[in-house]
Amino acid sequence: MGAAGSKLEKALGDQFPEGERYFGLENFGNTCYCNSVLQALYFCVPFREQLLEYYSSNKSTGDAEENLLTCLADLFTQISSQKKKTGVIAPKRFVQRLKKQNELFRSYMHQDAHEFLNFLLNELVDILEKEAQAAKSDQETSSPPEKMVNGPKNAQANGCHKDPLVTWVHKNFQGILTNETRCLRCETVTARDETFFDLSLDIEQNSSITSCLKNFSSTETLNAEDKFFCDKCCSLQEAQKRMKIKKPPHILVIHLKRFKYIEQLGRYKKLSYRVVFPLELKLSNTVEDAESEYSLFAVVVHVGSGPNHGHYVSLVKSHNHWLFFDDENVEMIDESAVQTFFGSAQEYSSNTDHGYILFYESLGTSNKS
Repeated sequence: MGAAGSKLEKALGDQFPEGERYFGLENFGNTCYCNSVLQALYFCVPFREQLLEYYSSNKSTGDAEENLLTCLADLFTQISSQKKKTGVIAPKRFVQRLKKQNELFRSYMHQDAHEFLNFLLNELVDILEKEAQAAKSDQETSSPPEKMVNGPKNAQANGCHKDPLVTWVHKNFQGILTNETRCLRCETVTARDETFFDLSLDIEQNSSITSCLKNFSSTETLNAEDKFFCDKCCSLQEAQKRMKIKKPPHILVIHLKRFKYIEQLGRYKKLSYRVVFPLELKLSNTVEDAESEYSLFAVVVHVGSGPNHGHYVSLVKSHNHWLFFDDENVEMIDESAVQTFFGSAQEYSSNTDHGYILFYESLGTSNKS
């Protein structure tokens, strides 16, 4: 990596961002699914900053028990505090902890990067919530009168969790979807809110993220066996249902459903469809008539023709430069190269490098709160 590292430094020259570090991650047999997601998260700057802050405010408690959050914070701190600007780091403790925590990631089989991302974010939230509750119960034992300061534990407003434990993971990644069902007999609209950390979108050949999002929010008619029980009519009725994004997240993570179960084959197949993902994305059709603008900063790419084998790499935008991370190797790429990862317009193509998970950051400051 010495040569590759110095090559990257040469390529950036005077433009090497002050204080930034570009490190490849060692692969332990089959851990590219993990490395590619970790690089995308490292270059999700608000998440990285809060994780580093968490590390510095918690390292004083030296006896803290090791968990995925402490291992991740430790890894990110290790990268950001390197004396060299480029190189390779072995995320050994993190990977060992991951395998200890979840047997799904223990085998040397090909793993799914999206499953890993989902597991990781939910695990971080669980750890932060437990820590907050432990801190709260410590406070309560020292000051009993404050007991009801946050109201009942499960208090909710409009179905949106309003209890006090909104962690910095939620603040970065959580959005709110609203599921609207309109009874076609009495016209009553029932809305149910649900939170999400990423959106999984069905894909079609020669489509775009915008059209996939439109399909995600398209109106579906519930009839025949799928009728809806309307509380007002007190009976099953035909209805129309649609999903809208009620509160867009600060970091919008989009998962393209490239692995589809094919009944006739009795197995999963990889869809190599060409799906255009723009560098700047406007969420207009899904949000309640407000437009949210996003900028693409990372792409996790699946390389390979099938779902059970292959490789993961990531493309990352940092300080207006695009970088290509492939385990230990890091190189600069041109912004125009991003479009080579859209997918293949023909079913049998030699190009098997397809965008799988997209990370967009909101350009508006309104979501930062």
